[in-house]
Amino acid sequence: MLNKLIDDLLSLALIEDIGDGDHTSLSCILPDAKGKVQLLVKEESVIAGIEIAEIIFKKLDDKLVFEKKISDGTKVFNNDIAFSVYGKIHTILQAERLVLNIMQRMSGIATQTRQYVEKLAGLKTKVLDTRKTTPGMRLLDKAAVKYGGGENHRMGLFDMILIKDNHIDFAGGIDKAILNTREYLEKKGMKLKIEIEARSVDDVKQILEVGGIDFIMLDNFSVHDTRKAVELIGDKYKTESSGGITLQNIRDYAECGVDYISIGALTHQIGSIDLSLKAIDF
Repeated sequence: MLNKLIDDLLSLALIEDIGDGDHTSLSCILPDAKGKVQLLVKEESVIAGIEIAEIIFKKLDDKLVFEKKISDGTKVFNNDIAFSVYGKIHTILQAERLVLNIMQRMSGIATQTRQYVEKLAGLKTKVLDTRKTTPGMRLLDKAAVKYGGGENHRMGLFDMILIKDNHIDFAGGIDKAILNTREYLEKKGMKLKIEIEARSVDDVKQILEVGGIDFIMLDNFSVHDTRKAVELIGDKYKTESSGGITLQNIRDYAECGVDYISIGALTHQIGSIDLSLKAIDF
């Protein structure tokens, strides 16, 4: 399913950009002319999206020659060359903007993720992404997080149970939300992991009384309360800190002993990386 989703995304993106033809290239470049381009890195970053770029080029023309020089997830510097492509110029130019749009965003996500991951050096805590992604781009956003050294949380609403504040309130409380969920999964014959959000240390105590879950999310806890909650939970369940965590305080939260820290900013507050596709002599 995931490969089909990526293929559908790229097909839609190409239709959006090309429409009934790249009339600029058609008007000024001979149809059979061939050329070569290379992907030039213009700032220090973590590169991501090279494999997707190859898919895009080959999707338009499987006769293009794609030569990868750097792997996704590699730290790169100004003037590094990520890959080169040789073949019909018309096809290369049709792919150019889509390749750059995707790679600049993915590299921005990977670069930012690496910054958070490096803050946790020597600790057990893992950095997680969230569902705060650009609609339709989630697979690519989450792939970029992995290239940056982070881990993926659930992909969507279908692959994990995450009981958040609104679920708890609408269900009538923590106990009812958990019990209803366990009953639902049993009836459906499903074995999805269950995570529940705690908004206070008292919530944590109530969750521990009910049990029957896999993860406890400590949402918008202070560092002090996070440490207290982790001590209460012990090794009974995995823990995740979420909300209000930045590059400046992430290590403070991690040192409380949480297993995971989720950062929405990884995928929804990013700066794209400066990359360029340049024609070269061959």
